Amino acid sequence: MNGQIEWPERYAPQRVAARVSNEIAICAAPDVVWRCLIRAAAWPEWYPNCANVRIDGSGGDLSAGVAFRWRTFGVAVRSRVRQFEPPFRIAWDGQAFALDIYHAWLLDPCRGGTRVLTEENQNGFAATLQDIFMPRRMFRGHALWLERLKERTETQALLF
Repeated sequence: MNGQIEWPERYAPQRVAARVSNEIAICAAPDVVWRCLIRAAAWPEWYPNCANVRIDGSGGDLSAGVAFRWRTFGVAVRSRVRQFEPPFRIAWDGQAFALDIYHAWLLDPCRGGTRVLTEENQNGFAATLQDIFMPRRMFRGHALWLERLKERTETQALLF
């Protein structure tokens, strides 16, 4: 990866209750992957661990500073985009009952496409319980997100 995730202090890896990192190579250009990733209103069409995405304001795309509400891992989350550097970097925070998260994505051009890194750091009682009782749950959920992102964007790349 050309860049590193820029963690706000309260989400720094050494300060959080739970964290996960997933990575995948996608045979599509970063701008194709980016367009799919920021189109949050469409996530439920291809990522089964997501539902009821509602973006404040108009449109179905994420943008700098936009707030959105959604369900993931069965939990209602309120999020706001905190980093937005097309087509290479996006991150949002999220709050839910007993949960405080920061989810970051890096898209790095590579030979044949894009290498995508996603990491999420969590604080709160729910994060601690999940890390103890379901330590691989978040990793598996994000692996599925990346696999579906790969399927969707590689199919779109073939259409252009």
